[in-house]
Amino acid sequence: MTLTFNKKNYLELLEKIQLVLKIIETEAEYEEYLAVAENLIAKKNNRTPEETTLLRLLVKLIEDYEEQAYSLQDWSNLTPHEILQHLLESSNTKQADLIGVISSSKGLISAIVNGKRGISKEQAKKLGAYFKVSPSLFI
Repeated sequence: MTLTFNKKNYLELLEKIQLVLKIIETEAEYEEYLAVAENLIAKKNNRTPEETTLLRLLVKLIEDYEEQAYSLQDWSNLTPHEILQHLLESSNTKQADLIGVISSSKGLISAIVNGKRGISKEQAKKLGAYFKVSPSLFI
């Protein structure tokens, strides 16, 4: 049994979730679209055809925004500590949250974040795992 897409149901779904679909231009819009997509993903096999259509569109819009906003090419001119500072800021992580991740010393963490100390390969691996990015960003 194949379920078919219903335009009326789709428009009602958009009305229900109070979402105006457009190109994502701000971090707030990105977060809003991401939350809706995550809710639809959680439904797994219980999504309607309209929800599946919406999810596919949201994923495309989210991917486009991420490619534009978080492109690694833009990071090529940044130093490892600038990348670390950006990741801390964008994830609302504090330097103190890195205690036990890369060091138990607040002073060492501060020196690394502020670019006064380099990041070792081992610390880069730990930071990569913590932020779920490639450790090469920190080397």
